Amino acid sequence: MSATMKKILSIAAMVLVVATGCKKFEDFQTDPNKSTVSTPDLLLNTVIQQGFQSTSLGAALATRQMVFVNSVSNEQYYGWTRANFNTYNNLRQVMKMEAEANRMQKPEYLPLAKFFKAYNFMKLTNTFGDVPYFSALKGEQDTLSPVYDRQQDIYLDVLNELKEANELITTNTPNVQGDIVYGGNMQKWKRLINTLSLRILMSLSLKENNSTLNVKARFAEIVNNPSVYPLLTGNADNGQLVFFDVQGSRYPTYFDNDLQTAYYLDANFVDLLKGMRDPRLFRFAEKAPKFAGLPDNDFNAYGGAKGSDPINDNSSKVLRGEVSKIKSRYFNDPVNEPSIALGYGELQFILAEGVVRGWITGDAAGYYQKGIQASMLFYGIDQSSIDTYLLANPLPATDQLKAILTQKYIASFMNSDWTSFYEQRRTGLPAFDVSGGGVLNDKKIPKRWMYPESEIQNNLTNLNAAINNQFAGNDNINSVMWLLKAE
Repeated sequence: MSATMKKILSIAAMVLVVATGCKKFEDFQTDPNKSTVSTPDLLLNTVIQQGFQSTSLGAALATRQMVFVNSVSNEQYYGWTRANFNTYNNLRQVMKMEAEANRMQKPEYLPLAKFFKAYNFMKLTNTFGDVPYFSALKGEQDTLSPVYDRQQDIYLDVLNELKEANELITTNTPNVQGDIVYGGNMQKWKRLINTLSLRILMSLSLKENNSTLNVKARFAEIVNNPSVYPLLTGNADNGQLVFFDVQGSRYPTYFDNDLQTAYYLDANFVDLLKGMRDPRLFRFAEKAPKFAGLPDNDFNAYGGAKGSDPINDNSSKVLRGEVSKIKSRYFNDPVNEPSIALGYGELQFILAEGVVRGWITGDAAGYYQKGIQASMLFYGIDQSSIDTYLLANPLPATDQLKAILTQKYIASFMNSDWTSFYEQRRTGLPAFDVSGGGVLNDKKIPKRWMYPESEIQNNLTNLNAAINNQFAGNDNINSVMWLLKAE
């Protein structure tokens, strides 16, 4: 190699070193094979998975469907205190999805953003009462100390947002990508949006005379105009999360050791199902060991422990083999059944209650039967058994709300998150047993959760204002939020 050539190569090498040295560290962290921008379809997938996982063991304990025998459960014994604001993390993903939809000019995602904002804010306000709403989630401009908004104002705005979401979906709205619920079918989302509106309106039954909310008229407007406000048409329309035998996508209690060894059926729930000769019991529970020799479809083979009784009493009953475990499929089947967030069966019970309350006209018994059938089909009950059950358990002439809400409660087993607890809080139905010696909180069922510790540390002024406005300064689990005060 000539001296001239060596000199040229040396200079080139120096230039390369200098150029490389001028690069920032983060320039080397970019993977050219991975996108650095979130797209609305990827965000929608995340939003659905975060929002629609509605299988909650805590809710099953609080609603007297199951008991835990290894230690004192605050959900079971009503000894809880504070909850967290983690749902705001889900809402931040919703806001990112909305922002990316606007950036990429994909307006078909905007009604879904409205739906998931409504869905998640309902979780928050049902948990605490007043929460930050209008000034929350403003991205980089968001204040670290948002004010708390009145629960009534949140409900009113959410209902208006859902109405706008319905209007945004037309026959020309293109399918979305990243939809693991309906495969992008926007007409099915339209049905779910309106069904959520009915759930929210029914949760406002104590406010049916509130002229600002106009609950009864809003409810009737949706039900009486199916061409404008279509609703779920069957279990195929359920808003639910389907599971797969893939890491990160399996049923939430799959391979859960506690579920295999420490969770059992509540005696009140078992007795309810046995009294009605409800075949769903055979899908919810294993036979009690003491009665293992009886046929699987013999109601005498099943027993429970009282959720209100002390741990020692329940443990002794378990050791005697008198208590049924939860059905093994809930912990040994990675797919099991979908987790229903909002489904057709619940809709039918909402409509039945609407008729009984006089909000709409219609056949309450027909809606009631459709709700039961939807639930039983979901749990794999054969049609012949369903027909027999419906004949034996018609909607009674009296105490119709009790019958409707009892069936709605049964249908919530291992799905629907805390909805069944909120329904009981609203109506007192069905009654949750507090007679045993294990119940905390002076044997009272809590009305809410206290605000997070993080708000005391980071947003104390606004938090105190909210507590003073609602509860005369007492952030207590027994404090009665606006939603639960009759007008």
